[in-house]
Amino acid sequence: MKVTVQSLDFTADQKLIDFIQAKLDKIENIYDRVIHAEVYLKLLNTTEPENKISEILLSIPGDDLIVKRTHKTFEEGIDEGVAALRRQLQKRKQKIKSYA
Repeated sequence: MKVTVQSLDFTADQKLIDFIQAKLDKIENIYDRVIHAEVYLKLLNTTEPENKISEILLSIPGDDLIVKRTHKTFEEGIDEGVAALRRQLQKRKQKIKSYA
């Protein structure tokens, strides 16, 4: 699966990009029809400790799934976002099986 990472207002290091790629590659084990994924990383200019926004757009046939999380670190946001996508894909897979 092709993963595109875009970081706004900062430069993401290779370690973070590799982490994101590894997490999203695990989604293909659950749902093999994923076309591509786009990840947007943003920093908010606030004094709040939770100022990092992770947004994942997952393209699958017929639809796009979007998850947006705000956390203290990008890794936490990606972890939680991938878990939410995994749940959504499992529900979708169950619906497809019930129609077949």
